[in-house]
Amino acid sequence: MNDDAQALGETVLSLLRPIAPELDPATVDWKRPLRRQIDLDSMDWLNFLVALSARFGVDVPESDYARLVTLTDVIEYLVAQRRCGRR
Repeated sequence: MNDDAQALGETVLSLLRPIAPELDPATVDWKRPLRRQIDLDSMDWLNFLVALSARFGVDVPESDYARLVTLTDVIEYLVAQRRCGRR
């Protein structure tokens, strides 16, 4: 993983802090489903996606929700959306 992905991951994890204050970023496995690791319900997950959209200026349509499972998925999604300029 490169430094940009690491920094992006840390920013993404910081968005989860208000939703899941018990979160310890050091223990998050980037390849395991986030909702299982952090025990987020559907409203928590939706709040996270709204925060993600607001922070990065990227629209996340409901049709894409199923693609965002792991932290790696979220980072790859954000990078791809930035590349194609989708907002």
